[in-house]
Amino acid sequence: MTTETVAAETVSPPREQAPDDHPIDLERALEAILTVADEPQSLMTLATALARPVAAVRQSIERLVADYDGENGGVRRGFELREVAGGWRLYVRSEYDRVVRDFVVTENPSRLSQAALETLSVIAYKQPITRSAIASIRAVNVDSVVRTLLGRGLITEVSTDGETGAIYYGTTDVLLTQLGINSLDELPKISPLLADGAEGFDDQFQ
Repeated sequence: MTTETVAAETVSPPREQAPDDHPIDLERALEAILTVADEPQSLMTLATALARPVAAVRQSIERLVADYDGENGGVRRGFELREVAGGWRLYVRSEYDRVVRDFVVTENPSRLSQAALETLSVIAYKQPITRSAIASIRAVNVDSVVRTLLGRGLITEVSTDGETGAIYYGTTDVLLTQLGINSLDELPKISPLLADGAEGFDDQFQ
């Protein structure tokens, strides 16, 4: 046996880094995901994202619900973890809706961007409408714009599709107040503003 062979056999092989050397706190990880989620997240989706068993995720969700609800002597939070259409999402508790709406309107009086105005127009005329349908009409991602409109209290979640979990959005009375109208029936008709195609449409998109 050569000296090189002996040396090779006595040197320990490099240790492979275990993927779970520093395991994350499952409940804190769920909080992090749910904080930024715009749509209800199913247990399967959450389990896949965190590479954890569905049963473990379900138990953690149940503990978070109990924690936020102030069970076992804890503090009842101003938000809740609610199951909607087979998924889970954080919501402001209903008794604080007015507080949040007033805060947003008071503290964020800046004018809406062009993108927000266009998205709001689509919702106003096509409601109830899902986020994906809005994105299809505008041909851009509208996630951040929808969040802005929700925060301003100009739109609200009207319903949820029982099969897909998609949320339908509609406008609120805040929009009517801002526009100075009593109902959506008073919105101007858009058909007279659209080109009839008699002279072609090429120039419309240049």
